[in-house]
Amino acid sequence: MLHILQKTFKGGIHPPENKDISAAKPIERLPLPGYVVIPLQQHIGKLSEALVQAGDDVVTGQPVSKASGFVSLPSHSSISGKVKSIESFPHPLGQKVPSVIIEGDGEDRMSEQIKFQADYMSLPPDEMKRRITEAGIAGMGGATFPTHVKLSPPQDKPIDTVILNGAECEPYLTADHRLMIEHTEEIVEGFRIILRILGVSRGIIAIEKNKPDAIFLFEKFTKDDPNLELLPLKVKYPQGAEKQLIFASTGRRVPAGKLPMEVRCLVHNVGTAKAIYEAVAYQKPLIERVVTVTGAVKEPKNIRARIGTPLRNLIEFCGGFVGTPGKVIMGGPMMGVAQYTIDVPVIKGTSGVVVLPSEQVREMRLQPCINCGRCVKVCPMNIMPNLAATYIENNLWEEAKSAGALDCMECGSCGYVCPAGRNILHNIRFGKFMILEQEKASKN
Repeated sequence: MLHILQKTFKGGIHPPENKDISAAKPIERLPLPGYVVIPLQQHIGKLSEALVQAGDDVVTGQPVSKASGFVSLPSHSSISGKVKSIESFPHPLGQKVPSVIIEGDGEDRMSEQIKFQADYMSLPPDEMKRRITEAGIAGMGGATFPTHVKLSPPQDKPIDTVILNGAECEPYLTADHRLMIEHTEEIVEGFRIILRILGVSRGIIAIEKNKPDAIFLFEKFTKDDPNLELLPLKVKYPQGAEKQLIFASTGRRVPAGKLPMEVRCLVHNVGTAKAIYEAVAYQKPLIERVVTVTGAVKEPKNIRARIGTPLRNLIEFCGGFVGTPGKVIMGGPMMGVAQYTIDVPVIKGTSGVVVLPSEQVREMRLQPCINCGRCVKVCPMNIMPNLAATYIENNLWEEAKSAGALDCMECGSCGYVCPAGRNILHNIRFGKFMILEQEKASKN
């Protein structure tokens, strides 16, 4: 069922999309890398525990680490070869993380467990969830929350609506768009698996209206399913953020500091749905993903890359840099993380690599807040970013908390519109860390 009315949320911004650079580029498979770096931390939660040691022979899809708790995930070898070492290695999120380094043999020998099961939809929900857990699937929209945890809501918080997130509102990124065009049926099947596991009969497929080809295909594959609704969304950033998407799709507001299950909703990314389909139907672990490489590269592309592949390989596959790069960002320009080396690996949450030319990167001269209120107007969480940031600059942690600092979703809209060039987002991130650290200390 297709809803014609476009829905959205209060606040938000309209940065240049720059999606036309790569939106029409079909997904290309990256050649196997000579080595991969598999971090033991690719998800929110506890670090996973290594199962292999230097010298071990591994095949593609073999677990190389196991979950260390409920909110944790295993990782798998994305190529076949030999374990070279387990050591701390630079991670795309900035720190060094224990990682399994595997030298490939070029043969891509697959785990024998990866095979298609035609009657996968008849599997019991618990078996479906077990396969998803063992596949090591984390949210592939960037948040990397363990998927099996999302699929296990408490009994006192029943879910009645699941939203499939096809917004992809970050500028430049088109990986999800290409997935929706080229793998529509697999994504829909993955969504149906999610609904079956949760015992939910209402599924909403939310796609921004700047992807009419994807909307057309999802209408084709879902028009006869009474449990699935197709919802075109107004183009606005951050439309794909969880709480904003829930409000736009259902009119329900997730309370401050609470999770979507408080309003009987869950949200899953389209890439996650495809990975769920592969895990349940093929018992295939999460060993690859689609990454948009765009900006100042010779040939922007959407690339299917193995987890653990150095970003350098993806950039070289696109012909290398054009001119002198000013910044290389993993993710989008609004919420992504600038990299200090392109030897960091692709991880489960790597949706894109955006290369900004040096002429587009400049150091802002910070000026005092002029109280114009622009950041307040665009904040999708309805907090006062200017006030929270000012409190944090003056080490007033309790006041910053009262101003809503912990509710900040870190979308960066405030900094984007600030005429004074204040580091509002960075201040609030730091403040959130300090507030939580103080709360931990007070409990001890």
